[in-house]
Amino acid sequence: MNSLLYVCLDGLGDDPIPELDGLTPLEAAETPFLDGLAERGATGTVVTAGPGIAPESDVGVFGILGYDPSEEHPGRGVLEAVGSGMEFGDGDLAFRINFATADWPRIIDRRVGRDLSSDEATVLAAEVNDELALPGAGFALRATVEHRGALVIRADEGALSGEVSNTDPAYRREGHLGVALETFESEVARCEPLEDTQEARRAADLTNAFVEGSARILDASEINTARRRAGRLPANLVLTRDGGSRLPALEPIRERFGPSWGCFVEMPVERGIAMLLGMATVEAPRLAAEADYAAWALLAAEALDGFDAVYVHIKGPDVPAHDGRAEDKRDAIALIDRAFFGEVLPLVDPRRTVMAVTADHATSCVRRAHTADPVPLLVSGAGVGADGSGTFGERVCASGSLGKLRGAQILPRVTRILAG
Repeated sequence: MNSLLYVCLDGLGDDPIPELDGLTPLEAAETPFLDGLAERGATGTVVTAGPGIAPESDVGVFGILGYDPSEEHPGRGVLEAVGSGMEFGDGDLAFRINFATADWPRIIDRRVGRDLSSDEATVLAAEVNDELALPGAGFALRATVEHRGALVIRADEGALSGEVSNTDPAYRREGHLGVALETFESEVARCEPLEDTQEARRAADLTNAFVEGSARILDASEINTARRRAGRLPANLVLTRDGGSRLPALEPIRERFGPSWGCFVEMPVERGIAMLLGMATVEAPRLAAEADYAAWALLAAEALDGFDAVYVHIKGPDVPAHDGRAEDKRDAIALIDRAFFGEVLPLVDPRRTVMAVTADHATSCVRRAHTADPVPLLVSGAGVGADGSGTFGERVCASGSLGKLRGAQILPRVTRILAG
């Protein structure tokens, strides 16, 4: 059986950008290694979650790993809690959270200017954990990476329901899925029950009590006093989204598709997905400098000796797109091509390895949000015939021989190639 190196470039797809001569950041980037893979292989496009859905990363990742998000997804909060190593059980309520900046109830910045350090966030979370009490419930707030974190609320008696709305206005609940909104009112939303049950009403009341109470504590924190003094935005609000209250019973990915899986991920949500699907997580450095990408390349090549398939999730392209920085997104893609793909390709045997590259969703620099647009896909290596694509970009891939796929269709097709 051949091996699979499966790479997700977070937020890779985009719109044509006027300042890039009408090209997308991917099309404008120098990507000789990705282009070479496309030239030797086949391309197509992918709607990762479903038509018209602008998915969050967790939803898109579920799709491209072969699981139907509409049927099998437990809610992002559960994934964040599991991936962060938090204690969580059925009947607890878990949220993904952002530290944010507010002049209550107006939201000034949902990500604290993107300059909140993980160390600062850890101190802020500890202050909330120490100082806030909820009526009839306990909670744990955990800072993870920069402005990101997870929250678990546990009632003293009885279960809580994840069927509650978000206080983060940038995301809407559709069933148990989170959908990114291109436009929204920049005010803290009130958490409301989405079903007429005592469990949902208590969950909404506790969530509102947490958001309001934690805001008072955060606003008075010495961390935020120092940030204001330095001319930086305070992290004086916690926004909650995508609640969940049940651990899913998911078929392990090895039973579903055959190969044994290892993975490299940067964010807790992807780690949570990997854990729930039965993947082995490989310890790897945080991707902060070019040398880190080269380290990931070496580790990925080594991991292919121990696993049949390795999943690699690289966050890089998504962040500048949210801020409308098209040239920075272009440069991030070029860095990944040079420092990861340029380093890993000489280390793997193309006669025994299939390379698949796609994204979890598109993130538009123009709209500064996730979109429902299809994302590019390439499959190259052992057993894959060239379809003449020539380069790796949104418009070229739209004409590729793989056609238009749903996210959950990728791995069934790729594993058939692996089996020969």
